[in-house]
Amino acid sequence: MAKSKDARRVAANEALAACNSIRTSPRKLNLVAQSVRGLDAAKAVAELSFSKKRIAKAALAVLQSAIANAENNHQLNIDKLFVKEAYVGKGLVMKRMHARARGRGARILKPFSNLTIIVAERGE
Repeated sequence: MAKSKDARRVAANEALAACNSIRTSPRKLNLVAQSVRGLDAAKAVAELSFSKKRIAKAALAVLQSAIANAENNHQLNIDKLFVKEAYVGKGLVMKRMHARARGRGARILKPFSNLTIIVAERGE
């Protein structure tokens, strides 16, 4: 009695790419994710390539991975791809201490984020 195979998380005309533990806050990463939601794949790549946000490079790598997954693993036409979903989740938070005056300490929080991008083939 083997375990049944898990169902795919996305539909047949979709491809997913995720990156965990991106070293930025979810709030900042969500601004970048919002800028590409619903765009065609080529426009989304151009948007992230020329973005002034530091974290846009990491988001671009995830988007290109999703496009490559669509082309190589699911045989989708990359000219018809668009960003169906781009969502951000909270990751772990590193806690550090910063020495302050009179023997006190201040807490420094260094948050991490998770980014998931789903690209889908646009139907006619």
